[in-house]
Amino acid sequence: MRVLVTGASGLLGRAVAARVRAAGHEVRTFQRRPSGVPGVEDVRGSVTAADDVARAVAGVDGVVHLAAKVSLAGDPADFERVNVHGTERLLAAAARAGATRFVQVSSPSVAHSGRSIVGDDARPADPGRARGDYARTKARAELAALAADGDGMRVVALRPHLVWGPGDTQLVARIVARARAGRLPLLDGGRALIDTTYVDNAAAAIAAALERADDDAVHGNAYVVTNGEPRPVADMLAGICAAAGVPAPRWSVPAGLARAAGGAVEAVWRVRPGQDEPPMTRFLAEQLSTAHWFDQRRTRADLRWRPEVTIDEGLARLRTAAARGR
Repeated sequence: MRVLVTGASGLLGRAVAARVRAAGHEVRTFQRRPSGVPGVEDVRGSVTAADDVARAVAGVDGVVHLAAKVSLAGDPADFERVNVHGTERLLAAAARAGATRFVQVSSPSVAHSGRSIVGDDARPADPGRARGDYARTKARAELAALAADGDGMRVVALRPHLVWGPGDTQLVARIVARARAGRLPLLDGGRALIDTTYVDNAAAAIAAALERADDDAVHGNAYVVTNGEPRPVADMLAGICAAAGVPAPRWSVPAGLARAAGGAVEAVWRVRPGQDEPPMTRFLAEQLSTAHWFDQRRTRADLRWRPEVTIDEGLARLRTAAARGR
């Protein structure tokens, strides 16, 4: 197949492009800067520009869509333009170009209403109850993608949860920076049980969804992807900090106080946004203080996939990469 991978300049996008190419497919990537993935055709552009999208999808058989605006704060119109309208534009262009498979890379946050998730399968995306502009617009994008599933183009939605690994400039880098500065608290002692996903496992699951998209038991469905090794938040943060050689967080804040503070920070950020992510938001406080781990049996059975790298193996790789960078 000739496969288009959008958003391949990010950690997961690069891993997906490399994985799909290693499976023997011809890979084209589409993003605003070079992907850095060897052996792929880079197309520069944005999902917000119709001409760019048309160039990107020309002649492709399958699409893996990862490009998105991912942030805890920002102009709501930007989330709408990239995550919703960009996805709709890509879906329409892919169908016109004759693509037969489309994998929408989504997020478990599309079905998270702020309460604990304890061993659930993928709940339906719910824009009305999702928390924050990112989650709401990703929920609408997922619904648009699944609505496009049909005989001409088979669509699958994958929701990798908290993806991390060496080279991660989002989750890992921010955890390490805040821990080093002494600004990484635990909420309610970090007792909440959470799932995470090592980047190679997430990439392998997405590649498996692309291969399995023509199966009637698979297309039209959404799947949550995790390592299937839920751990307390405090343990995951300590493991990442130890790998980077920085002190793990030791001080705790009540979750209710953190949520209230997050709401206040969001209000300030809307008026006077900072250069980096806000230090706390209501969504982040909920993520750090509520359980969210998932039943992986349907995901593994339908995609014929299992994680290849355990959390402990992933942390060891993170430690090795950090040591080389020092």
